[in-house]
Amino acid sequence: MRAPLLTLAWKSLVNRSLSAGLTILAITLSVTLFLGVEKIRTGVRDSFNSTISDTDLIVGARGGALNLLLYSVFRLGDPTANMSWDSYLLIASAPDVDWAVPISLGDSHRGYRVVGTTPDYFRHYKYGRSRPLVLATGRTFQGRHEVVLGADVARRLNYGIGDRIALSHGIGDVSFAEHSGYEFAVVGILARTGTPVDRSLHVSLESIKAIHVGWDSGAPPRTGTANISAPLTPDSITAVLVGATSPIRVLSLRRQINTYGGEALSAVMPGVALSQLWEVIGAAETAFTAISCLVVAVGLSGILTALSSGLNERRREMAVLRAAGARPRDIFALLILEAASIAAAGAIIGILVTRIGFVAVSEIVRTRFGLELGGTTGLSELLLLVLVTLAGAALGAWPAWRAQRNALADGLSIRL
Repeated sequence: MRAPLLTLAWKSLVNRSLSAGLTILAITLSVTLFLGVEKIRTGVRDSFNSTISDTDLIVGARGGALNLLLYSVFRLGDPTANMSWDSYLLIASAPDVDWAVPISLGDSHRGYRVVGTTPDYFRHYKYGRSRPLVLATGRTFQGRHEVVLGADVARRLNYGIGDRIALSHGIGDVSFAEHSGYEFAVVGILARTGTPVDRSLHVSLESIKAIHVGWDSGAPPRTGTANISAPLTPDSITAVLVGATSPIRVLSLRRQINTYGGEALSAVMPGVALSQLWEVIGAAETAFTAISCLVVAVGLSGILTALSSGLNERRREMAVLRAAGARPRDIFALLILEAASIAAAGAIIGILVTRIGFVAVSEIVRTRFGLELGGTTGLSELLLLVLVTLAGAALGAWPAWRAQRNALADGLSIRL
């Protein structure tokens, strides 16, 4: 044959652009769905796993381990109860405890949660692979009227060093009770971490106590502002992040806290709690992956349908090629090439659509949920492209085998 098979395959697809285009569209949508599910699954796992590091235990009021992890670290959900300050002091002074960082939740600013803590938080909190928190600008808080912002808070609300803000009572997006008589000056902005820290505001525990002086059962003071010049010690906190003196002491320390008679407390290991989370959503992950694989298979089956249904209309074309010197194996290779080209085109477009779509929504997901949707790597996408192309070529084998068996006179004879 004078014309290369690639040229013939291209011209044939252009001549049948409608059916080929619809088949490519079906494969594109199926590949986009498959990659989207995989990117979300792997992105969520990686983001959750990298949120906290080098913290041995999280201690809070007695309740579910998963719930304690979600509200204390990921800022998801609400705490069931607080733990007393005396219990924190007892934990911090335990011989097996290297460091203990208290955190207090319950207030917010324009939808972003406020974390009351101590300066030790910035020294001991780690994320990723033992990466410490770093200030992009400014310093950590030193007084009651100072706040350190997460990177997303500063960027989205356009705050800078020296700006003054007021906090709101509660953790909803809209609050009807503001601590308007107690303003905070922005003294520091943390570098971006890709964790819920980016969506948090950090103040001292004394500040949390101060803004609630005079409040009664969640209601603001009726008149004036209470005198808060004296040192303030919190009565209770939400949770404690604990680092043990040695890894071999973690289990015994956990048992001591869980069996503490003075207060009903729960001590959970972050890694174990995350494993429970993956067990809970594992069945859903498997179901979504199976559905996306099935959708890809359905999309690829369109190749078989398109090539098989067009064989009768293409008999004359095949016969002309045979008359021009094409051998049966050339006809077979031509249809295989067409099927592989359709599959490859759909996969490539699907990969591009997925990448563009995730670039568009990643900022929204990061800002809203604090999750990084890094997802699959280029190598995984390349592997998917190869597999889809090979599957398309395999599905084109049966129509190609039928086409090569047609006799030379089959398509040239005039049928009355």
